[in-house]
This record gives sequence, structure tokens and C-alpha cells, in this order.
Amino acid sequence: MSVILEKAKKLKLLILDVDGVLTDGRLFFDNEGAEYKCFHARDGHGIKLLRQTGVEVAVISGRSSNSVALRMKNLGIVHVYQGHENKQNAFAEVLEKTGVTAEQAAHVGDDLLDLPIMMRVGLAIAVSDANFAVKERADWCTTLPGGQGAVREVCDFIMQAQGNFDKVLDFYLK
Repeated sequence: MSVILEKAKKLKLLILDVDGVLTDGRLFFDNEGAEYKCFHARDGHGIKLLRQTGVEVAVISGRSSNSVALRMKNLGIVHVYQGHENKQNAFAEVLEKTGVTAEQAAHVGDDLLDLPIMMRVGLAIAVSDANFAVKERADWCTTLPGGQGAVREVCDFIMQAQGNFDKVLDFYLK
């Protein structure tokens, strides 16, 4: 775990997948074909807190959804890449736009589409219910499943590793 902590201390960018990471991976459609997604409020709050400590957050998704665009706008995430089944081009673009190196980035994934980025970042993270091949290649796996607090767990871990969690907590204890 000490190696993972050292990697987390260097992070300046957290990259998240959507389906299976920010959501539980299930897709809901109404009779007209409108798609619905369910996001966990604690994940969103964790993202906001992490961003306040200076760690940037980006989203790279293989699918496109208006609900994702709306949720990311609500969270203040400006680096949102949707409809990228080949996520490597979006990864290169977000690194260029943020000025962050691959070693200073973490990626949270759950499925095979995430592996090309996970294998290039400084800290590869899989949610607990990720595909077995993703979990085998991750540096760390969350205890919580995607869409059910896993992203918050990651955000809290990074803030703790970087010595920022107590500062965040103090704000709420005052």
C-alpha cells in the first residue's frame, strides 16, 4: 500500500469513466428511447472536494449522454469527453490541456475499454465490481462498487494521501 500512497501523492489529475464507475453500469431507457443514469451524491461531493484541493478531474466515456453532460457541468468538470470508444486520443488531449504528465494522473475504470489508459497512468484504479482483467491490472481496487460511492472512496484516498483530507474535514467541523 505504501507504493500506492506514493503514487497518489503525485496526482494532479483524476480521470473517470462513467458507466460502471460514476454509475452502476445499468442503462435505463423510457419508451421513447430517452436514456437515464443514476449518479451517487457522495461521489459528486467527493469530486467537488478533491477539485478544491487542486486536483483536476476529467471524464472520458465510450458512450454519449446528455445526462452525463449535465451532471459534469453541475460538478464543474470542464474536461468531458464522450463517445470515445478509443479513449487514448481523449487521454492525450486532456493531458495536453491540463499540462499534467501521465505519471501525475490516475484513472478509475471498470471494463476493458479502460485498460489502454489505465496502463499508461501513474495510478490505475478499478472499482470493486470491475471486470476481472481490469482488476488484475489495477494498482488498487476500491471496496465499493461503481455508482455506489467508489468515486468518493477514491477522492477521499487521494486527499488523505496528499495530506488534504483533514483540512477539508476541519471546514465541516467548525
